Amino acid sequence: MEEESDSRKINNSFLRDHNYATEADIISTVEFNSTGELLATGDKGGRVVVFQREQESKNQPHRRGEYNVYSTFQSHEPEFDYLKSLEIEEKINKIRWLPQQNAAYFLLSTNDKTVKLWKISERDKRPEGYNLKDEDGRIRDPSTITSLRVPVLQPMDLMVEAMPRRVFSNAHTYHINSISVNSDYETFMSTDDLRINLWNLEITNRSFNIVDIKPANMEELTEVITAAEFHPHQCNTFVYSSSKGSIRLCDMRAAALCDNHSKFFEEPEDPSNRSFFSEIISSISDVKFSHSGRYLMTRDYLTVKVWDLNMESKPLETYQVHDYLRSKLCSLYENDCIFDKFECVWNGSDSVIMTGSYNNFFRMFDRNTKRDVTLEASRENSKPRAILKPRKVCVGGKRRKDEISVDSLDFSKKILHTAWHPYENIIAVAATNNLYIFQDKVN
Repeated sequence: MEEESDSRKINNSFLRDHNYATEADIISTVEFNSTGELLATGDKGGRVVVFQREQESKNQPHRRGEYNVYSTFQSHEPEFDYLKSLEIEEKINKIRWLPQQNAAYFLLSTNDKTVKLWKISERDKRPEGYNLKDEDGRIRDPSTITSLRVPVLQPMDLMVEAMPRRVFSNAHTYHINSISVNSDYETFMSTDDLRINLWNLEITNRSFNIVDIKPANMEELTEVITAAEFHPHQCNTFVYSSSKGSIRLCDMRAAALCDNHSKFFEEPEDPSNRSFFSEIISSISDVKFSHSGRYLMTRDYLTVKVWDLNMESKPLETYQVHDYLRSKLCSLYENDCIFDKFECVWNGSDSVIMTGSYNNFFRMFDRNTKRDVTLEASRENSKPRAILKPRKVCVGGKRRKDEISVDSLDFSKKILHTAWHPYENIIAVAATNNLYIFQDKVN
């Protein structure tokens, strides 16, 4: 956002053929690892695709930044819960990377019920010259072994393997909506509608329930948990958001069960704006700590809000994502779009925030200059290295030639999942079954 907003370049777009796109191909989560070298996507078919950034070559320095497929594996399979007669979808709800400790990479992926820890590693050598086996791996007849061989490692084509290392299951009655790795790198939490569980990465058969908002009588239930995240630096602090538009900050040092929050963030409702849809659109779909740990960002249906952790009374900043939809809430309720869960992300320096909208639009807000821009991720105007043009939506009245009318927006094309490189101006945007990677103009 430092340069003129329309000088963004498309770096690459990983496209599956539209004609063969199925429900299973729809991308359901996008996540960069801590260095930004890898980018993982999960889809409704239970697959995880990991992209790796190309190394810079001397003769083509501008090529740095292309992301190519590094590894693809089936993370979750469809299951059936016979006790409850429920089908468990294979759809990947969230992916979270662990910080890299050695040559291998580790990531957590979750569907509605089960979290898995995956190890992704490279192999470029294979052992040859076994004594008891022949080259095909068959056991040799001991009577034919007359000499002792020293096995050697022979170079082979690079192979990337993904192996499940741990499976964390049977701890959630309701659907898991988020996972978050703690800054101690030993624990993580998994969150469903009513409970948050804390796990040790080494222990799969036991987890600790740290939040439980389930009432004794389910008819008294007034809100559910929608998202939760650990503080980036303080391993004892986490936040969770609710369908009532409130955020609770909890401290695990205060009590083993964090049912009593230490801070409570909620914006009082403006009575003049009250309508039938007020409660639905105030539900928070995503909550993210800033990299500094000082601020919180929350996304509800129409706005993104930035909160200062030291000020609970009201948000520091409020950004209108698509205020022109206020008059359309009735039809959005009828086609269920009003329940869409949009995510939001910070850039590496916490100065710009990004979130998605409809018609394959996504929005960026510069917190310093207060400028904002609407950009579009679509095949039609996304030739590699093309410059993105800002889009504008007009409401009623005369429409300029480069504007799009609010009545012609396509609500089936929505950008729910986005990710921002931890240090650079590179973003990943998931538009249904296509992943777009944009970067700042390379001078």
